[in-house]
Amino acid sequence: MSRICVITGKRPKVGGRIIHKGVSKKAGGIGLQLVKNNKRVFRPNVQKIRVKLPSGQVKRMWVSAKAIKAGKIDKG
Repeated sequence: MSRICVITGKRPKVGGRIIHKGVSKKAGGIGLQLVKNNKRVFRPNVQKIRVKLPSGQVKRMWVSAKAIKAGKIDKG
């Protein structure tokens, strides 16, 4: 099972790590040139914690740190 927050729906996203070289125009150069664009994954800060459900049942779930800080879940 992938690490997706059950409260906010946060999931890993694909992005790029962009690498530049050169001297900026402001510093007297000809500008920054794109050298490489590596694919990478931005992973959310999800943690497996015990959550108390409205039915009274306690279950372990993946929850994002943002949802835990906001108090959107009831820790069991």
